Amino acid sequence: MTTALEPALSVRQVLALERVLAGEPEVVAGEGQLDRPVRWVHVAEAADVGVMLSGGEMVLTTGVLLAGDPEAQAEYIRSLHRAEASAVVLGLGRAFPTPPEVMRRAAERCGLPMVVLHRPFPFAELTEEVQSRLVRRKFAAVSLSESVRTALTGLITAGAPLQRMLDEIASHSACPVVVTNLAHRVLATAGERSAVDDVLRDWERIARQAGGSEGDGWVRAELGGRGERWGRIVLCGYRGDAATGRLLADRGAEALVLHRMLGGTVHSWEEQSAESLLTDLVSGVVPARQLLPRARAAGLPVNRRTFVPLVVRDTEAAQLDRVLRLLGLPGLVAELADGVIAVLLSLARDQDAEALAAHFATRLRTEAGGGADGDCKAVVVAAADARTGWDDVPAGLREARHVADAVAESPAGLDLPVVVRLRDVHLRGLVRLLRDDPHVQSFAERELDGLLCGADAESELLPVLRTYLATGRNKSRTAQLHHVSRPALYRRLEAIEARLRVDLDDFEQAASVHIALLAHDAQQG
Repeated sequence: MTTALEPALSVRQVLALERVLAGEPEVVAGEGQLDRPVRWVHVAEAADVGVMLSGGEMVLTTGVLLAGDPEAQAEYIRSLHRAEASAVVLGLGRAFPTPPEVMRRAAERCGLPMVVLHRPFPFAELTEEVQSRLVRRKFAAVSLSESVRTALTGLITAGAPLQRMLDEIASHSACPVVVTNLAHRVLATAGERSAVDDVLRDWERIARQAGGSEGDGWVRAELGGRGERWGRIVLCGYRGDAATGRLLADRGAEALVLHRMLGGTVHSWEEQSAESLLTDLVSGVVPARQLLPRARAAGLPVNRRTFVPLVVRDTEAAQLDRVLRLLGLPGLVAELADGVIAVLLSLARDQDAEALAAHFATRLRTEAGGGADGDCKAVVVAAADARTGWDDVPAGLREARHVADAVAESPAGLDLPVVVRLRDVHLRGLVRLLRDDPHVQSFAERELDGLLCGADAESELLPVLRTYLATGRNKSRTAQLHHVSRPALYRRLEAIEARLRVDLDDFEQAASVHIALLAHDAQQG
């Protein structure tokens, strides 16, 4: 990708220069075209000057060869227009003591800015000032281009993630930077958080604007290669000149395409976007209300919706994505930890959230295991109750995570529904929810102190106690599972009762120890 960079001044900027102001400039025609770029300044008195121009020049003249010939004056303006000159500046004096009406009318018809200088003004000073500024701007543009390219190439070489690269682009552009796919869904953002949030809040309008012509600081560059487009990078509200904005966008696009070629994919960027959003929701570090614009910009329907928080174990994010697409369910999927994947479904208010969650889980099990039994039962789909308010979604995701973890810690062989909820994991689920409470932690340590302080507790007695309580205090089953004789098991149970100073035949004491053990295991997990 190459950038046709023209570091130019506008006609308006030239007229605002201190040296030009000394000549008392007055715009007499084409005032609406003052933002045209000035590529060069050219002093010319010849009537056929247009043939010597290549476009973008500001032409300075006294009109000495045009005086007294209205047709030559009109043709002079028309030739400048055909040559795509940026403006004509006429120094008033002997030839034209006042602005010539023929030239003014011709310039107005052509839309060519025409400026007259009311005070004598050395043209050499203007050409010197503008040319030196243009050269400096061109050098600065080339320097910036190389600086940005070097910085981004260094990040790619170092294996930096997408976010780090976007942060670098945002630091140069000093405005929000957004990467989208072709459907205008936001994949990543960078820049000052409050400014980014303002952009995302109005993203639908901005996406339409970014997809069309550039203007008002919205600068975009396409992402793609080998004839295939797959996204775009957008500088939102860039305050510098348009040429520099295009340079930054193009350099950023170059780097992102290279980043993809060296290992990234569009799909992985979408996964990163969902992961970042759902992780922030689960953690609670960022208030849910502040994350709403990000969710909307990521393509998740959020207005008047019912949200179903799910956590799935023992499958892959790609498989969950595939099932969502097959069922036509809108939602976000993100891996929270190894083997733990969050899913946030967004359903219409009139849809049956519980039935659709069950349908999703059933289809997932079928896809994962190829049928109704076998390995498919290893897939655990945990859910919280549906939420109608966005602010309640983080608590729902955390609840679903607790349920999934409780199932993972449960004894094998439990008969669980296709979608597991907090009510299905009973006491184990409650204890997991309360595991971080200091009172629960203190209770667990106090109840189990006699075992936890022993050197051989974890290696011998604690596992026996865990199995004994999980099997409903079934001594025969416990002995069988630990491959010991009944007398040997009795001796171990007696040792446990002695250390804990409890009677495990007493239901209340056994229940207290069981709760403490569940809390201990939840804390360890």
